[in-house]
Amino acid sequence: MLATNDIYCLDVLEGLGQLKDNSIDLAITSPPYNLGNNHHTGTKLHSSYKDAMPENEYQEWQIKVIQEIFRVLKDDGSFFYNHKNRIKDGKQISPYEWLFKTDFIIKQEIVWINRSQNFDKIRFYPFTERIYWLTKLKTTKLNNIIKHSDVFNWQEWRPVGTNVNHTRQFPEKMVTDILQCFPDKSIVLDPFMGYGTTAVACKALGREYIGFELDEQFCQDAKERVAALDENFAVAAN
Repeated sequence: MLATNDIYCLDVLEGLGQLKDNSIDLAITSPPYNLGNNHHTGTKLHSSYKDAMPENEYQEWQIKVIQEIFRVLKDDGSFFYNHKNRIKDGKQISPYEWLFKTDFIIKQEIVWINRSQNFDKIRFYPFTERIYWLTKLKTTKLNNIIKHSDVFNWQEWRPVGTNVNHTRQFPEKMVTDILQCFPDKSIVLDPFMGYGTTAVACKALGREYIGFELDEQFCQDAKERVAALDENFAVAAN
């Protein structure tokens, strides 16, 4: 079992392969969306990492990753999977296309209105992403401490831009809200750690984390972000 409270510069499947069965309490992640190596959000060009696999290979890869998360997750654990409906070759591709091919139970679909700047006039503007709550057991519950519906707007989970190499980042508030609804879950996994948002949220709430990030620069950026948080905690304590 890998040590907690660290971000490992590893391929996601290599990293997951080093985790024991039934060892993780909670998993939260947002994988690459397979949008292409270069695409725009409004006027902003994204080309920060390779993101252009043949769609069938992408879906097969996601199934393998999700099945590994199923293996390492405890029986009463939960997995929150952030993705979106994509348009390719004139048709919508839904994450359900591969989620239904995994062993997970889909407990709930959460809608995030993030107002993504996709102003293509040939269709109604897509302003939402999804967070799928996945579990092993139908009886798994959360504690809705935050007293919220299944729709979050952009002001609550405000999209985050960064000034570093990783230009795509989900909101820290998304992670903290989820964590608060599972007060007894201590070990949290993010297999696509990116800029370290899940680790930062875990540090703030006193949870343990394990993360994987293939890109060495992103991995270093995430480690530095968490280290800076530790320094701030130390200053505040003094």
